Amino acid sequence: MSAFNRRHFVGGSTALLAAASLPGSFPAWADPAKGEPVMMGVSGPLTGQNAQYGTQWKQGFDLALDEVNAAGGVKGRPLAYVFEDSQSDPRQSVAVAQKFVADKKIVVELGDFASPASMAASPIYQKAKLVQFGFTNSHPDFTKGGDYMWSNSVSQADEQPLSAAYAVKSLGLKKIAVLHLNTDWGRTSKDLYVKAAKEYGAEIVAIEAYIPDEKDFRSTLVRVRDAKPDGLALISYYSDAALIARQAKQAGLKLPMVAASSVYSPKLIELGGDSVEGMFTASRYFPDDPRPLVRKFVAAFKAKYGKEPDAFNAYAYDTVILMAQVMNQFGFEREQIHQGLAKVKDVPSVIFGKATFDTATRRVNGAMNVELVVKDGKFQLHEGSIPTR
Repeated sequence: MSAFNRRHFVGGSTALLAAASLPGSFPAWADPAKGEPVMMGVSGPLTGQNAQYGTQWKQGFDLALDEVNAAGGVKGRPLAYVFEDSQSDPRQSVAVAQKFVADKKIVVELGDFASPASMAASPIYQKAKLVQFGFTNSHPDFTKGGDYMWSNSVSQADEQPLSAAYAVKSLGLKKIAVLHLNTDWGRTSKDLYVKAAKEYGAEIVAIEAYIPDEKDFRSTLVRVRDAKPDGLALISYYSDAALIARQAKQAGLKLPMVAASSVYSPKLIELGGDSVEGMFTASRYFPDDPRPLVRKFVAAFKAKYGKEPDAFNAYAYDTVILMAQVMNQFGFEREQIHQGLAKVKDVPSVIFGKATFDTATRRVNGAMNVELVVKDGKFQLHEGSIPTR
């Protein structure tokens, strides 16, 4: 399945990121974009168990395209994307990669959702010299696949030590049970978390893996209960974290839960209800951030979709804004984008404030970190903690 999104022009009222917000990218005098679109390829889930993430991506993409194309697009041409449904399955992401590299109209690839799906396709993109921009790929090895692999997602090598420090230092947990997705991403993240938690002085009393489509956690939670932890770490996405929390409550297991930042979304509360009340997490994006760019993004998103954006919306939005600036500064041929990512500096970013790549890791450094707790049915700063960068 594929979905084609072409944004020729949008009224100026939605062009919130004109020249004042994106210096050197969108001239204030620019007319709405017109002509043949510059096409990005997106590989990600539109169906299957991760379909909701593809929907969230599209919302972020489309908001950014409204703004980019209203302000002149890419050198006067519209920026657009074609979205191929991979279901975030490594076998399907490989087929999508073969399709994209053969299509000379595709100037850059965005995705896939899960790191294993992206990494399976990386050799194809590397050989074809087409940038694979894994904007939600936090596996530490993703950008090691070659110099055409880039990401503005925070690596789990940085993420999990922060999560462990939150659990041990901020919350005082000493005996932790870990539940993790049994994927390459989940296992790698678990190893990083366990190592850091032990270094901070905690004991890991249980480690339980679960498959991505698992629905019944009752036997797992019994084993967790018998290990007598004082807290539970979840290396999960929001959909499975919500289900685990619901079943833990049903089983009478009352433990503090500290989840990876991948659970941060209003969807966690929507799916988990009062079962996720008191769940701790952290995020690289927080909608109450007072920075003007975040305030504009949140307001524009609410105006377009009638709801508050989450981190998946923000990463997708940031990625399109980034690509537009790279293309406007350095060109929209495949190799120009590859070289431009190494050269672009201080791109305005909802996640990072200003995004500049470390050319050794091909990742952006310096995302903020906020410690959060679900309280009274919404995410709130934990005990007055403030964002740090």
